[in-house]
Amino acid sequence: MTHTAQRAFILFVLVLLMAATRVNHFAAIPDASWAVFFIAGFHLRSWTRWAFPLLMVLAIVIDVLVIRASGIGYWQHYCVSPGTAMLVPAYLAMWAGGALLRQGYAGADWTALARAAALLVAAVAVCHLFAQSGFYWASDVVASPTLAGWAANYADWFLPYLRTTAIYVGLAAALQLATEQVLKLLQARRDVLH
Repeated sequence: MTHTAQRAFILFVLVLLMAATRVNHFAAIPDASWAVFFIAGFHLRSWTRWAFPLLMVLAIVIDVLVIRASGIGYWQHYCVSPGTAMLVPAYLAMWAGGALLRQGYAGADWTALARAAALLVAAVAVCHLFAQSGFYWASDVVASPTLAGWAANYADWFLPYLRTTAIYVGLAAALQLATEQVLKLLQARRDVLH
């Protein structure tokens, strides 16, 4: 399989993952969107110019469809406000975290794992800063926003978002490690046969 075919397959799987989980923001299957952008940044870094906008549009289209299916207009939903625009830099932070992890990546080892953990926490912190700030300061849901209220809201939601994102990224990392191991075994077998 060529690198282009591998990337296309990864993009396809990430689109399916977002479509399957984003419709259930608060259901039993948590939204994988933050992880999707992190994983995409890692695997699709060279496709950023068009793959990032594609995933952004997909996220918005899913939101519009889900909100309209609930019987209300998009702009009447409590999660939607002018602050929704902050999702662009929020998701770009997740993409950048994955892209930074890919830089200099030579395979899974303890250094790569530590770097992945640090970049994931940093990316989630920045993503949450943009997404939560856009919601808190620009929506009508918060009647009297204050800096203390914003900080409390940020703290209340940071760990749940980090946990969900880490679970999805951890599963992707395990799959990445397994794939790397299988490819090493196949290469060793080819070397022995030749």
